[in-house]
Amino acid sequence: MAFCNACGAEVPANASFCAKCGSSVLQGVGEGDGVAAAPTTDSRQTAGLQDNVAGAIAYLLIPAIIFLVIEPYNRNRFVRFHSFQSIAYAVVTFVLQSVVWAIPLLNLILGPLVGIAVLLGWVFLLFKAFQNERFKLPVIGDWAEKQADTI
Repeated sequence: MAFCNACGAEVPANASFCAKCGSSVLQGVGEGDGVAAAPTTDSRQTAGLQDNVAGAIAYLLIPAIIFLVIEPYNRNRFVRFHSFQSIAYAVVTFVLQSVVWAIPLLNLILGPLVGIAVLLGWVFLLFKAFQNERFKLPVIGDWAEKQADTI
């Protein structure tokens, strides 16, 4: 099995270029069969951080904003998706908690429940990102996916 040195995608043995990223997969003269060997590190890695770690860190909100600005994270769809979903989740939960806190009786009854639900949702999303899953929240996830696909 051969892999692209640039992106880690599987490449056919007779290929000259990677179908996924377009990089040349030919080795120098006399170095082998012309296809790159399997990478020694995880192929889902972005500049020192693996994608799953960067995706999970994005749920800490400030890193999500940083990942959308700094290369190579801003070119990685997995990290971009989790960054956008993290930002949208923070905005939606802030608005929801603000509404609950603004009404005293509602705050007394639902305040703690909403706070616990927000925390559990955040931990769940962080855990899914760490497992290399692209879990989409109902409305937020679709928006985040559209944003992540535009570069």
